[in-house]
Amino acid sequence: MEDIRNDCELVAALKTGDKSAFVTLLGRYTEKVHNLALRITRSPEDAEEILQDVFLTVYNKIGAFEGKAAFSSWLYRITANTSFMKLRKRKQHAATSLEESITPDSSWASSRSDTSDVNFMSARHELRALLEEAIDNLPEEYRVIFIMRDVDGLSNQEVGEVLKISIPAVKSRLHRSRLMLRRKLNKYYEDYTRTDHIAYGKNIHYVEDFRQAA
Repeated sequence: MEDIRNDCELVAALKTGDKSAFVTLLGRYTEKVHNLALRITRSPEDAEEILQDVFLTVYNKIGAFEGKAAFSSWLYRITANTSFMKLRKRKQHAATSLEESITPDSSWASSRSDTSDVNFMSARHELRALLEEAIDNLPEEYRVIFIMRDVDGLSNQEVGEVLKISIPAVKSRLHRSRLMLRRKLNKYYEDYTRTDHIAYGKNIHYVEDFRQAA
């Protein structure tokens, strides 16, 4: 049976030693923690280690969580800090691991009725590959904010709390990251929309599409 308790209830239960609450939180946030760790480190192996470290920290340190911010913000802060520590350690040892691991998902085109169109499917995969590459090539400070804000849906305040920067700084970096992506993808959109396969017009909602597929 699905555990319908909200995060606050689960945290309170976990503090009393309820292991089922931890299992539910683990299932609820594993993918998001892994994705953020992967985007910061660009290493599937490091992301797996970080995932384990983060939830071990959550289990052992849940008593220190005071509830002043959302549990998700606290979890993201742990994930970001653990990921940056891993990244610094890896750089110090001159290790390089730039593998990507993003699973394609057909939901990108869920709003389109004729998904059997071979040309559309081909272009969809091409667009996704371009988008993944464009996001991965963003400078680290912009990439992380874009993922947390536009992919995972954290608020500006939550992102600021996680990264310990001001809300204006979050907004500024997010705006820059969107501009960088739009510039990289504009030529593709201009070329492809002429074929009438994607009728999004001038304002392409690539962020919403990527969020669904991530």
